[in-house]
Amino acid sequence: MAELLRKPVSKHGKTHDITPQTAGWNYVGFSLHHLDEGEKFSEYNDENEILIVMIEGLAHFTGAGTDWGILGDRMNVFEKTPPHCLYVPNGSEFECTAKTACVVAIGKAPGIGGHKARKIGPDGIVLTERGTGTNKRFINNIAMENEDYCDSLLVTEVFTPSGHWSSYPSHRHDEDDFPRITYLEETYYHRLNPASGFGIQRVYTEDGSLDETMAVSDGDVVLVPKGHHPCAAPYGFEMYYLNIMAGPLRKWRFLPDPAVEWILERDS
Repeated sequence: MAELLRKPVSKHGKTHDITPQTAGWNYVGFSLHHLDEGEKFSEYNDENEILIVMIEGLAHFTGAGTDWGILGDRMNVFEKTPPHCLYVPNGSEFECTAKTACVVAIGKAPGIGGHKARKIGPDGIVLTERGTGTNKRFINNIAMENEDYCDSLLVTEVFTPSGHWSSYPSHRHDEDDFPRITYLEETYYHRLNPASGFGIQRVYTEDGSLDETMAVSDGDVVLVPKGHHPCAAPYGFEMYYLNIMAGPLRKWRFLPDPAVEWILERDS
């Protein structure tokens, strides 16, 4: 199995470039660009749809035959303001030109040309509280199942307060058996506040065939090919992550770990 914890390959330019081939799976791709003002990059995507998320900073975009203007307004992701995003269908190209220093995330998955290019957010994205106690976290849903923006991609942001858990109680989405459960590959792009901090993510199966616990640093990516995948933000460090999911069916159905299912029953 491919290594699950991916460190940035550099501090500038394309710092992550995860493909189905390098991840050892079939659907999800993820890349990340750190740009200085005036720098640019472009891509053409034949078979993949893409969803661009402005993590930080401002950039000008053209794509799919349209000038989309300048996207972005938060200069620090922990401002928690809704992100500016751009969806580009397969068979299209785009170009990004940084207007300030910026961080640009790109999620990719197979497209069928079922949706047109469009801006997503900040309007319509509302920071939503989820969970109770030290399981409380805050969600910016960008393109989840209720938003019919994409052919394959499911995308969301999560802010986990200091000392709290997230993606918890532990759950998995690794079987293609809708409506009981769906198969979704997933990437977690992590940020920490302060950036010198760390977080914890465990990826494990109930039979123990996969069981990895990782200390994640600011800028790391974790691959979730299967199994449960809870996160924890140690006291003193706030955690952010961007989730990119995709599979054969654009539905998010999961099953909890039987060992923690009682927590869901208690808190429901």
